[in-house]
Amino acid sequence: MAPSPPCGPTVTCAGVAAMETAPMAGGDPCLKGRHGLPFQAEAAEVGLTGVPAPPGSAAQPVAVSQAASASHSAAARQAAGVWGGTPEAARGPQGLEGLQGLQGELQAVVDSGAVTWDLARVVADGRTVWKGAAGVSDLSGRRPVDPDGRFRIGSITKTFTATVVLQLVGEGRIRLDAPVEAYLPGAVPNGSGISVRQLLNHTSGLFNYNDLPEYVPVDQAGLAEWVRVGRWRTFSAPAIVADATSHAPYFAPGQDFHYSNTNYLLAGMLIERITGRSWNEEVECRIIRPLGLRDTSMPTTSPLLTGLHAHQYLVLASGPVDATLMNPSLAGAAGAGISTAADLARFQSALLGGGLLRPAELAEMKRTVDVHFGVAYGLGLMRFDVVGCGELRGHLGGIRGNVSYFFGDPAGRRQVVTAGGLYGQVDSSEVFTGLNRAAACG
Repeated sequence: MAPSPPCGPTVTCAGVAAMETAPMAGGDPCLKGRHGLPFQAEAAEVGLTGVPAPPGSAAQPVAVSQAASASHSAAARQAAGVWGGTPEAARGPQGLEGLQGLQGELQAVVDSGAVTWDLARVVADGRTVWKGAAGVSDLSGRRPVDPDGRFRIGSITKTFTATVVLQLVGEGRIRLDAPVEAYLPGAVPNGSGISVRQLLNHTSGLFNYNDLPEYVPVDQAGLAEWVRVGRWRTFSAPAIVADATSHAPYFAPGQDFHYSNTNYLLAGMLIERITGRSWNEEVECRIIRPLGLRDTSMPTTSPLLTGLHAHQYLVLASGPVDATLMNPSLAGAAGAGISTAADLARFQSALLGGGLLRPAELAEMKRTVDVHFGVAYGLGLMRFDVVGCGELRGHLGGIRGNVSYFFGDPAGRRQVVTAGGLYGQVDSSEVFTGLNRAAACG
């Protein structure tokens, strides 16, 4: 298939300038990142014991600016546990009165020893009304965390990937209910029975390569080998897909939900087949540049995390290891992204506000399948039904040593982003429940 012409922005940089409270410094926001130079699949929680407490957990928080006013598996339970409680009728996020306690929530998570750092940002109608951070940027304890720093976003990358696929649907180049075989012949066994939609909403039944220890080790020997060698390896998406699909599917297509990164590697391959460019290039061209997401990137193989950032750690029995650097090719279109809280809020505002997709495709993205526990999954976008807060839309991201969340009201008027550096064996959904509820519903 012939490559696409240079893709034109779905929205212009000028068109999103109103989302900022002040003009962006540094010239053309489509071309230059504030932090300089423009990972790996979402991993299951690693079972480790005997983990030492993180140094610096009682560090002073960064100064805060305030406005004047998954499947029926652990992944699904984690998503639901972000909020606690049970669903109730949607009525949207509440006012800003509860934000005064957010710094305390951030510090409480750090003080629990579950993370070495965390941060949060709340945006309403394009204005940052609250941002803050707590903890230390690395275990030396010499530098506090900056709430504007960059971090690996893990599976939040899926929302970017799904948005590009849906833009191609809107252009008439992909049909959601067409079989994968029509676009990627021979890539998947039973590709004629699996639709593009089923890739994006995790109802394909395809085996998740994250369940294979050669990709995501969980024992001490495997983790030590990952630190020494595995994190520097370059992986091929087609090769990973071939390996994953050599394993039996979880169920027949469309019969159930099972979160699988294999689906999104295929979505990235689909983008490349249709456009003639990599999924990374299409995300850059269609989303990052048009929205002026200056600190967002979708790396291919570079292990670097450039610019201002806090570190992330893998805790072995022998002690903590800095895991900030890692080749992101294992994650690819399922989880390779890097961003900031400000950029993620802007992306979500544009997406849910109708700036990136036509109404028909945005409606398809919001159509969900039930995951239970008060969570449903659309096309790269989760729906959370939250007690006392109503319906929220967003996604979770997790990688080794890091977790992130972005969510907001369905109309795109209010966005919340939180992230943290996990330390050891941590149920991130449990430790972030209070913070996420306070930020989203306060």
